[in-house]
Amino acid sequence: MVATSPGSGGKPKSAPSPAGAHGERRADARRNIRSILDAARSCLTRDADASVADIAKAAGVGRVTLYGHFGTRADLVDAVLTQTVEEADATLDATDTTGDPRWALTRLVGASWQIVHEFQSVLLAAQRELPAERIRAVHDRILRRVETIIEAGQSAGVFRDDLPNRWLVTTVFSLMHAAAEDSAAGRLDAKDAPEVIGATLLAALTAPGAAVPTATP
Repeated sequence: MVATSPGSGGKPKSAPSPAGAHGERRADARRNIRSILDAARSCLTRDADASVADIAKAAGVGRVTLYGHFGTRADLVDAVLTQTVEEADATLDATDTTGDPRWALTRLVGASWQIVHEFQSVLLAAQRELPAERIRAVHDRILRRVETIIEAGQSAGVFRDDLPNRWLVTTVFSLMHAAAEDSAAGRLDAKDAPEVIGATLLAALTAPGAAVPTATP
């Protein structure tokens, strides 16, 4: 028997809208994903080995819910790394990369290091969980900034052009990550890292035969 409402003239009651129910489930899913990602970044920033159980607890969800959105811990780490790098790229928009390419590079390195240092534990988690090529791919937009500066330096004759451009970009990328590892291990003081990285890169990138400048103009 179909239920009717008073005064409806015997018309059936309207059933709950399936579309509305789906919309509520999607909204719940989006909230859960945001909570999980926020909790994961917070947990991984404190401890690169934070477990899925720790992250689920911090997010206020069950492990089944977490795994419903992120099939493996590696998937979750990938999502956190991607989110972090995207935010870092937006932050780097404020960095002045005009003028002499050498100082533009050291300014970019300095701004990048502040982000790398803050989230070095997230990077360490990614290095343990994800292939190296995936980590580099996530950094692609930031690396394009580096590539643009190196190309400008080559055109100006202050950066070497006897080596492939992409290899020089790899040098910058690898050195930043090596600095993060040494900082995490206590082998490099975080406050000294921007100058150390800048000086090393200028020595590596300066055109052969040219004097290597100091890391600050």
